[in-house]
Amino acid sequence: MKGIVFTEFLEMVESTFGLETVDTIIENCDLPSEGVYTSVGTYNFNEMVSLLSELSVQTGISQENLLYSFGHYLFTSLANAHPDVVANYKSPIALLNCIEDHIHVHVKKLYPDAELPEFKILSKTEKTLEMIYSSSRGLYALAHGLIVKTFEHFGKMVNVNYKLLNENGTEVKFTLVQKG
Repeated sequence: MKGIVFTEFLEMVESTFGLETVDTIIENCDLPSEGVYTSVGTYNFNEMVSLLSELSVQTGISQENLLYSFGHYLFTSLANAHPDVVANYKSPIALLNCIEDHIHVHVKKLYPDAELPEFKILSKTEKTLEMIYSSSRGLYALAHGLIVKTFEHFGKMVNVNYKLLNENGTEVKFTLVQKG
């Protein structure tokens, strides 16, 4: 997993729960990296699982809710780091519709070894989008947070419904309906 995900996660933890919580979760996890991450490095996904699990223990917040919050947080960081990518789109539906064809292509140029989820578009209208999220990591709650923040970025509200297509959440159908 790319280091930028780790560095942004720890920044979110610090801004939400404080530096002491960051130190505690790192100290309580047996991390091969010892909790030292660079944005361009690559780290074992299990380290993120450990950090997330320990944060859940420390805060009493479910891992799913923490991942959703992280997705929400991560959108702003990514949009600030790559404003040109987001600026190419006039609506949240348009941006989400082009994840595979444009955004992930851009990400792969920056991080050639990044393991990205796949988004298969099933249907699209001006105000609706149905898609299948697929990832061996099952981070659909992170995707959910990114989706909601995408709409907020464009000043829009959205109803998000999702259905797990398997027990471990590695394949999830999202149905998005823009309000207003």
